[in-house]
Amino acid sequence: MDAAARAVAEPTRREILHLVRHDERTVSDIAEHFDITRPAISQHLRVLADAELVTVRNEGTRRYYRARPEGLAELTEWMAGFWTSSL
Repeated sequence: MDAAARAVAEPTRREILHLVRHDERTVSDIAEHFDITRPAISQHLRVLADAELVTVRNEGTRRYYRARPEGLAELTEWMAGFWTSSL
């Protein structure tokens, strides 16, 4: 859960997760949405993959990334504990 929390604490990573939530995307495709370099996007994707928030599929020389919703399950469950029916 700590790795997931650290990963989503960064705004660029949250936006990347938003981009890959429904469709697979390559690093190049993801990078088109940002004003930072592809290597920087790759570093963000590595953090997301290490936190098990995205899956990576290799096809030839391309890597395709997709959100892994179950990766946020533990963090979501923990956060839900703060919202009780009394709130």
